Amino acid sequence: MSKVRLRFAPSPTGPLHIGGLRTALYNYLIAKRLDGSFILRIEDTDQKRFNKNAEKHILDSLLWCKILPDESPISPGKFGPYRQSERKEIYKNYVDKLIDQGKAYYAFDDVEELNLLRKAHEKKGETFIYNWENRKDLKNSISLSDKETKVNLDNGNYVIRFNSFQEKSENEFIVFHDEIRGEIKVDLKLLDDKIIFKNDGMPTYHLANVVDDHLMEISHVVRGEEWLPSLALHHLLYEAFNWEKPIFAHLPLILKPTGKGKLSKRDGEKFGIPVYPIEWQENKNLSYLGFREIGFEIDAFVNFISMIGWNPGTEDEIFSLKELVNNFDIKRIIKSGAKYDYEKAKWFNLEHLKRIETESLKVEFSNLILDRIDNFLNTNKINKLIELTKERINFKNDLVDEACHILDYDSNKMKENLSKINLNEDIIKLINFFKNTVGNEIELNNLKEDYFNEMKNLNIKVGDGMKSLRLCLTSQLNGADLFTIIDILNKKTINTRLENSLKIMYDKIRNN
Repeated sequence: MSKVRLRFAPSPTGPLHIGGLRTALYNYLIAKRLDGSFILRIEDTDQKRFNKNAEKHILDSLLWCKILPDESPISPGKFGPYRQSERKEIYKNYVDKLIDQGKAYYAFDDVEELNLLRKAHEKKGETFIYNWENRKDLKNSISLSDKETKVNLDNGNYVIRFNSFQEKSENEFIVFHDEIRGEIKVDLKLLDDKIIFKNDGMPTYHLANVVDDHLMEISHVVRGEEWLPSLALHHLLYEAFNWEKPIFAHLPLILKPTGKGKLSKRDGEKFGIPVYPIEWQENKNLSYLGFREIGFEIDAFVNFISMIGWNPGTEDEIFSLKELVNNFDIKRIIKSGAKYDYEKAKWFNLEHLKRIETESLKVEFSNLILDRIDNFLNTNKINKLIELTKERINFKNDLVDEACHILDYDSNKMKENLSKINLNEDIIKLINFFKNTVGNEIELNNLKEDYFNEMKNLNIKVGDGMKSLRLCLTSQLNGADLFTIIDILNKKTINTRLENSLKIMYDKIRNN
């Protein structure tokens, strides 16, 4: 295939899990890296479980993440329709070809009878497989006469199975290549004759998937490892139609935060973590927040998802979507399962926040900050406050509260924390020195140097001196860089807080 075309083909039976989103992302990145097309196909052959809200959740999730298809049900191209339910007649034509060639057959077995056979095998410690060893003993068009077959077909209660192996076949094994896992060899005698067409007139995933990938000229099939056991069947279907096979790659599982077992939506509730890109409304009384609602930056979320199962081969971890396209290589996808680490997700968000231009954050948040603490701020220091704040938050929505917290002062809290410093007469002298010094027009660096010199003169440890000054100005014992805070606060606020704190300190010493 000369053209590079990759697809994401979700089944809209439930919301888009982050595992599904990662599959979409990897397909998108590979397609764009190779100057190809990314296609969204909705695989809704299971009409009984089809959920219209689930399809919307899939589309909205991709839109939020900026994983935008070149072709989709919303933006169709020349290879449509892009919903399998609208391609019904196409599949019927191809399954008829398989029947005519003897590569598929009608099966009329009663479901309950097959279940009894499975249970009987289980009692003997065996697994029932509908295949070349027993198909002649079961109820199908191979074992029945033409007349009996016609009667059963007229009744309409049948499925179509693929003839995966014949006893006289020359080839007992099939060997194929997976881009991530290398060479895979499968014993055809162990395969079951999968159902490829149902009696509701719709194909199963296996037939529809192969037919659509061929007709849509898909060059790479990149999907989850849960489809690895189906790869032999899909290869056989390509060979049955004499079609060129795409390149296959099966992605590793996303594991639970414990590192054991596949991540599921139940783990979201169990571990208190999001497992969907955007909110999912289960019913009127139950909904699940997504990464979007929690406040994640889009690039940070996409960056986090990209690194669950892939690494760039360097020490770099922070990438925008555009940078991921430029760096992504299918050969760097790992084989083993990758653990979901929500704390790492928050770290990615923090790092992406640091990349946001301060001026952009100022436009978005300055009015909200000024509404609450304008009377504390030094002239034109809002940028410096935002710069300081964005280094200390995980989510942009926390910026205003954190900015206010950094510059906050509370007398009661100051009194409460006073017992946690080494308060004495020399500390009070040091704070008085600072109060008198800051009142003069003096450069911040000079102010800091003078304060440290006075600590030395009074024989006060740096830790005690800095902690005491922070307490007097913020009522806190730790926090953001203290002299940056001093630069941000206006002199009136500084003097008021120092006077109030010194009074509390004097009272404390007198009472002792």
